[in-house]
Amino acid sequence: MSLCAAHGTPYKGLFVLILVFVALEYFFNSISDTKDAVFNTTSTRPSSYYDKSAINYGPLLKTLLFKNHPKNSTNNSSLSRHPVPSRIYYKSAKFLLNISNFEYIVTIPPFLTENITSTYGVISSQTGSVVSSYESQKNENVSASLEEKLPSSTEMPLCPDISQTLYGRVQIVRYPVPSVQSLEERFSWLRPGGHWSPPKCSAEKKVAIVIPFRCRGEHLLLFLQHMHPFLKKQQLDYTIFVVEQEGDGPFNRAMLMNVGYVEALKQNDFDCFIFHDIDLLPEDDRNIYSCPQQPRHMSVAVDIFKYKLPYPAIFGGVSAISTEHFKLLNGFSNSFWGWGGEDDDMSNRIRHHHLYISRYPITIARYTMLTHTKDKPNPNRYDILRKGQKMFDKDGLNNLSYELVRKKQKLLYTWILVKLNHPKKS
Repeated sequence: MSLCAAHGTPYKGLFVLILVFVALEYFFNSISDTKDAVFNTTSTRPSSYYDKSAINYGPLLKTLLFKNHPKNSTNNSSLSRHPVPSRIYYKSAKFLLNISNFEYIVTIPPFLTENITSTYGVISSQTGSVVSSYESQKNENVSASLEEKLPSSTEMPLCPDISQTLYGRVQIVRYPVPSVQSLEERFSWLRPGGHWSPPKCSAEKKVAIVIPFRCRGEHLLLFLQHMHPFLKKQQLDYTIFVVEQEGDGPFNRAMLMNVGYVEALKQNDFDCFIFHDIDLLPEDDRNIYSCPQQPRHMSVAVDIFKYKLPYPAIFGGVSAISTEHFKLLNGFSNSFWGWGGEDDDMSNRIRHHHLYISRYPITIARYTMLTHTKDKPNPNRYDILRKGQKMFDKDGLNNLSYELVRKKQKLLYTWILVKLNHPKKS
């Protein structure tokens, strides 16, 4: 017995020592986490100091949201190649992701800026997608800010940044394709021109949704069926513009978006524009279609790309730009006739003007693409793209040439039919 005890004592001591080390590690980690939380919540800096469009994700959340790819890491040494305004760099440098010498900012919807841990809930270990619904209870900080913004009793209060009707994943309906009449009956709450605004509060910004269009009638009906309830739930003051190209010549998507910008501003003073391909449907109503501080690439994770970002500089599919920035960028290039190239040119314009592409996390900015026959690529798009870097101030809104064939405010959308003219070479 004494021999067995003598042999067992060292192992028991080793086991106890290991338990002590584990307990100490847990204890110090808890103190560190508590310290971080305390300093974050008791800071005397104003709330505006912490940019609502960016957040410092922890290692676990980075893994869950961005799969912690080795390329998704900050390389501050490369930031000097692209000058950054001091304020943006100071507030958001930790969130700049440098991939292939291109920086972009990972942004988050407003509901995540208040309490990111309580919002996400359970995440599926198989798909990495959010399983639980987003908590719709008001945050005390949001309520306090609303009280500060309340106008006089004769005016409506401002709408909250966080709508109380958002739930997360939304159903994508591909079949059956609805009729125009059925949609008009379902969406009788719309105003002429595809416009809606909250009846009980005042949205802070006016948003124009611009859709370049030609010969995609079924897709348009599916898009309207999906988007009107989607945008209404976000309590946006929005209007949908469908800009159709007349004739059967090469399609110029970018030029149609420029036309949409010009014609929309004749109708209302919109604060920002969301340029939207008609075949992309958002899968999560927390993908907020609001006005961005920096140009925002919205369609980050598309099903046909296995919900992965194809390349860092991409700005196609769905994008949001403020009216002020779109004017600064001189809009899109008018030189891309046929498929491809115009989005990459816009990406170059953004970087040229020292702006940054912002994006929501891949778990939020998810889209389904409706099936369709792809257009023939423009064989000259790479040459135009290369030469375009010298034409930013000459090719765009300031040389836009078109003939307005017809403009009509239908109930579901504002229809703009145009004949596009080839811009004169300067």
